Amino acid sequence: MFSKKKAKLNPNATDTLVGEGTIFDGKIVSEAGVRIEGQVTGGIDCQGDVAVGENGVVKSSISAREVTIAGAVHGNVTAKGKLTILASGKLFGNTNAASFIIEEGGIFQGVSKMAAASVREEEARAAGRQAESQPASIVPPGERTVVF
Repeated sequence: MFSKKKAKLNPNATDTLVGEGTIFDGKIVSEAGVRIEGQVTGGIDCQGDVAVGENGVVKSSISAREVTIAGAVHGNVTAKGKLTILASGKLFGNTNAASFIIEEGGIFQGVSKMAAASVREEEARAAGRQAESQPASIVPPGERTVVF
C-alpha cells in the first residue's frame, strides 16, 4: 500500500550514536557513520566513519572507512582510509589502514599493516593464492609491520 524507495544513506553523515551510559551487546552494521560514547561489545561494520569518544569503550572489531579513537578499543581495526588515535585514545589490537596517526599520549599495542586500498585488495587476492606456499612470518612486499 505504501511503497517507498529506500534512500541510500550518506556515509559522510553520522546516523548512529551509542550514548554515554549505554551498553550495547551485538553487531552494528551501518551504511552511514557511527559514534560510540558508551560501551559496545560485538562487532562494528560501517561503510562510513566510526568515532569512539573519550568515554567510549569498544570490545570488538571495527571495520570502517575512517576510524578515530579518543576512548578505548579492545579489538582489531580495519580502516579503508585513515586510523587516528587521539592523545586520550587507546587501541589494544591489530590494525590494517591506509594511513595511521597516533597523537602524543595515545596508546597502541598490536601489529600495524599499512597499504593503499588498491594495494590491499591486490595483496588480499594474492595472499589467497599464496597462503599455502608462504610461511606466516614473512611480510608480503609493500607492507610495513610495526610492533610497539
